[in-house]
Amino acid sequence: MAHPQFQVSNGKDDKFYFNLTAKNGQVILSSQGYKGKDGCKNGIASVKKNSSNKKHFERKDSKGGQYYFVLKAANSKVIGKSQMYKTNDSSENGIESIKANARQATIHYL
Repeated sequence: MAHPQFQVSNGKDDKFYFNLTAKNGQVILSSQGYKGKDGCKNGIASVKKNSSNKKHFERKDSKGGQYYFVLKAANSKVIGKSQMYKTNDSSENGIESIKANARQATIHYL
């Protein structure tokens, strides 16, 4: 994969989901389920808009001692969630990756 992408898929529950992937193909943010493709597109637009503002990232710790974060819209609704990271530094690198990749990412339907 040569560029970051929002990969949109239709789940078994008939909802639409997106994964934001970095240039290396690694998933860096996953969405909630959307009832329709238009809702999913709006979620992607919200990621592009909100990912440049560090205040929209909420850092969290899992019960298992790992780190993750969620990206929130201006209305405080969660847009996407990261994978689990073993260290806080890795989680921070994930945030930086989203900030660097989201705006230029293309949309790819699977």
